Amino acid sequence: MDNGSSDGSAEMIKTEFPWVNLIESKVNLGFAGGHNECIRKRNGKDVLLLNSDAYVHEHAISRMQDYRAHHPEVGIFGPKLLNTDGTLQYSCRSFPNPLAALFRNSLLGKLFPNAPLLKEYLMLDWNHDSERFVDWVSGAAFYVTEEVIDKVGLFDEAYFMYCEDVDWCWRARKMGFEVAYFPSAVVTHEIGTSSSKAVAKMIVRFHRSMFRFYSKNGLQGQSPLKRLPLLAFAMAALSARAGLLLLRTAGTSLFKSLLRTRQHN
Repeated sequence: MDNGSSDGSAEMIKTEFPWVNLIESKVNLGFAGGHNECIRKRNGKDVLLLNSDAYVHEHAISRMQDYRAHHPEVGIFGPKLLNTDGTLQYSCRSFPNPLAALFRNSLLGKLFPNAPLLKEYLMLDWNHDSERFVDWVSGAAFYVTEEVIDKVGLFDEAYFMYCEDVDWCWRARKMGFEVAYFPSAVVTHEIGTSSSKAVAKMIVRFHRSMFRFYSKNGLQGQSPLKRLPLLAFAMAALSARAGLLLLRTAGTSLFKSLLRTRQHN
């Protein structure tokens, strides 16, 4: 899928890989919209969504197909993700909540990285070497069955980018499907390749998506009297977290700028 790129990559694909079925969009449809377009035009039944900065290890796809065949109760699952240095990339978590998100990026989160709130949210109490059912898996490498596509639908395109994978897993679980982590298949993911080009914009988009997920799914069934204060808390917590990250990003950029100036003088 070429999602409104302007770097000539689509022409390169056509020239060097003419056997590839390239789907093109003149505008950027976002992560959710771009993947939905591919899913609608697929030739097969199930889909494996893979980021452009992800690299599949040997036997990973065949192992995922075998896992799919032997676990009909599972609607979505993800492989083990590794960073480029070979270390584990935490790719399955509990469903997010604003308090855990804020605590993780606060001074308290740095002082108490093993706090129960964080261990539960990031699933740090387990070595990620065994299969298990989880709340959600990362969309960087995301196997979705035909049954989920037919019964649950596609990505919610209102997210544009971030949290659409969390939302799809939430909806799939609500419809009775299991979501699983499958470490026998391994994928290396060079995290942040795209978002690093516009860090501040990505921080804002991420927290908007987090708020959408929480307001859309996390407060289902709550009365209006409870919903409004909880939404206000979620907005405050996520805004505070975004502010901390933006300040950190601005500080890092300023330091690098000063360092470059000093080196040139």
